[in-house]
Amino acid sequence: MPDAQPRYKRILLKLSGEAGVGGEQFGIDPKTLDTVSEEICQVVRAGVQVCLVVGGGNIFRGAALAESGMERASADYMGMLATVMNALALQASLEKKGVYTRVQSAIPMEAVCEPYIRRRALRHLEKGRVVIFAAGLGAPYFTTDSAAALRAAEMGCDALFKGTSVDGVYTADPKKDVNAKRYETLSYQDVLAKDLRVMDASAVSLMRDNHIPIVVFSIRERGNLLKVLTGAGVFTTIA
Repeated sequence: MPDAQPRYKRILLKLSGEAGVGGEQFGIDPKTLDTVSEEICQVVRAGVQVCLVVGGGNIFRGAALAESGMERASADYMGMLATVMNALALQASLEKKGVYTRVQSAIPMEAVCEPYIRRRALRHLEKGRVVIFAAGLGAPYFTTDSAAALRAAEMGCDALFKGTSVDGVYTADPKKDVNAKRYETLSYQDVLAKDLRVMDASAVSLMRDNHIPIVVFSIRERGNLLKVLTGAGVFTTIA
């Protein structure tokens, strides 16, 4: 359904570091970066306003280092800086394709990006620019899921899209269990009660309180983001 209209006018796209720019390897994978930025370009050209939050797990995992003995706050700040690197990589890739992009960081670093200012971010979106929110919430003990949920609420997004390596939410890990069934729809309460680990409980609760649906889909399939936006494709909606 290439001529179908997108169902949402403004979305926040949440990507893990691996799904967004890392591929299956450590660091930034140019092929994955190019594929994801092309997905974003397609929906921007379709008239959808897009903001992004990308993780940093392809560069640094703060939680893993904290478990090995490093102070949690320091490890989390290092993880936030990894998300800034990924955001800058995505910005460069998108602008190479002709899509104007702004990176806003919750940790001020004026030499490389803007500080996070809500009203300025809204203005960028209204002008058709993609806004990438980096450095999480700028505070330790909060994940990028929480950052994505808060920014989606602050930006007045119509939906939060979570791009993963699987095409929705399953009863079990489909890579390990061949009998795993995919949910078409779920309620926020289902996700919390069944501990489905789609996103942090705090992020799901925030989306519930602000009536913002969560759409879980595969970012690995070419053209899938636009398809899911028009209601085609395979995905799970949490609402």
